Amino acid sequence: MTDIITIVDYGMGNIGSIVNIIKKAGGKSEISSDKDVILKSKKIILPGVGSFDSGMLKLQEYGLIDVLNKKVLEDRTPILGICLGMQLMTKKSDEGMLEGFSWVDAETIKFKSVNKKFRIPHMGWNNVFKNKNHDILNNINFSESRYYFVHSFYIKCKNPFEVLLSCDYIDIFDAAFQKDNIIGVQFHPEKSHKFGLEIIKNFIKM
Repeated sequence: MTDIITIVDYGMGNIGSIVNIIKKAGGKSEISSDKDVILKSKKIILPGVGSFDSGMLKLQEYGLIDVLNKKVLEDRTPILGICLGMQLMTKKSDEGMLEGFSWVDAETIKFKSVNKKFRIPHMGWNNVFKNKNHDILNNINFSESRYYFVHSFYIKCKNPFEVLLSCDYIDIFDAAFQKDNIIGVQFHPEKSHKFGLEIIKNFIKM
């Protein structure tokens, strides 16, 4: 039986698209901001669109910070952070003053444009390259796959062994990381067609 994936609703997510791609991938999902529902969840997606501080404040307002810390750090529930959701897993961001979850030893850094060729935000399709193997990357040919990005800030992990995927835009940045049960992707799998679909299929199977 496939585990139901709980999509955390804290008012800052592209949730409808995520529900659709999970269904297309053969999975089941529920959208919730209810602490009891999240505490019982077997898999979690933390989405997010918007600013770092707004995201942390919303999670605090919904009373979800302690719940998510328990699920991730104590229960070791598999969690997938998407875009801002990935950034919130880091220690801090150039975008704000608040601390992130610090689940991964990483920081969120502002892109600095070097010429007109590289516009900010980084918006559109990009290839990525694989740094290590993991189940979330099964059956993906990275010589042909590409993913959809929309972001002005990027991730820099302190530990290179936690970097799952990298992308070259202005500079090489960490497009995905993985530490134990924690996975984050800077791109939007729900907008990345068949390539993003494989990521979601693999998360369902994990």
